[in-house]
Amino acid sequence: MQRGKRSIAIDLKTPDGVDTLLSLVSHCDALIEGMRPGVMERLGLGPDVCLQRNPRLVYGRMTGWGQHGPLAHTAGHDLNYLALSGALWYAGQPGQPPLPPPTLVGDIGGGAMYLAVGLLAGIMHARATGTGQIVDAAIVDCSAHMTTLLLALQAAGKMHTDRGESLLDGPHWYNTYRCADGAFISVGSLEPKFYRELCRRLGLESDHAFEDCYTASAWPDLRIRLAALFETRTRSEWCELLEGTDACFAPVLTPNEAAEHPHMQARNVYRVDDGVLQPNPAPRFSATPPSNPGQIPQRGGHTDTVLREWEDRQGKQ
Repeated sequence: MQRGKRSIAIDLKTPDGVDTLLSLVSHCDALIEGMRPGVMERLGLGPDVCLQRNPRLVYGRMTGWGQHGPLAHTAGHDLNYLALSGALWYAGQPGQPPLPPPTLVGDIGGGAMYLAVGLLAGIMHARATGTGQIVDAAIVDCSAHMTTLLLALQAAGKMHTDRGESLLDGPHWYNTYRCADGAFISVGSLEPKFYRELCRRLGLESDHAFEDCYTASAWPDLRIRLAALFETRTRSEWCELLEGTDACFAPVLTPNEAAEHPHMQARNVYRVDDGVLQPNPAPRFSATPPSNPGQIPQRGGHTDTVLREWEDRQGKQ
């Protein structure tokens, strides 16, 4: 998370610290803060003060609950924001508690990625108009926005409130299964032609019970049958049979296993730096490919260097 960045440490509870940050703000495209609502204002670093210093500034505010509302000043974490936004509801099997991928949907997807898009849009607007603005990126807002596809399916009658009864969380052909060795695989044969390919490769094409893939009342029994079938072979054996076909199949891998997978290696998705597994930059750019990030900074390790650079820059303007 920190690799390739520079770190400066400023005591914002001192007048000198506030002045130092405001001097940096004067020449920045954007500022990101992740305090509870009102904290930056109490420090004398609220958006009004910063935008007065730099009218082109894009002031990014990252919170869980947002800048206003009954819960705005309440503590919370990724799981809580997903729960309230509705984004957590379908993450689990019928009758079981929902279980989200840790931090991926809220903190990273509904948080960091939405804030990044907002900041970039704000910077483009500022460069075109000379006017900055505030970007209020609340994880609860953005996680709710990520349910757009599910709500569209709901409006079309294809996504029901009860879990396990809808197109993306109920079918036997869109699920994960345990194998004989305790590892897991996934199948997602959503379209009929892919479902027929799955059945053909599993030797089920002549089994009348598997003919109609969209009869929801049959899904529970067929999930049980597929679960029993997939437990008869190891994950490697299922990979040998199904991987690389149009059955829409993939093994469920740990991050370390993913880094060793031939497809991921061919695309150079992961690398190891200083003994730490990490993904390479994404997405990929044809004209401006990113370089590999540098070392992980020590907290405050670049304070003197950065401040000297800023002083030199101000002196030349």
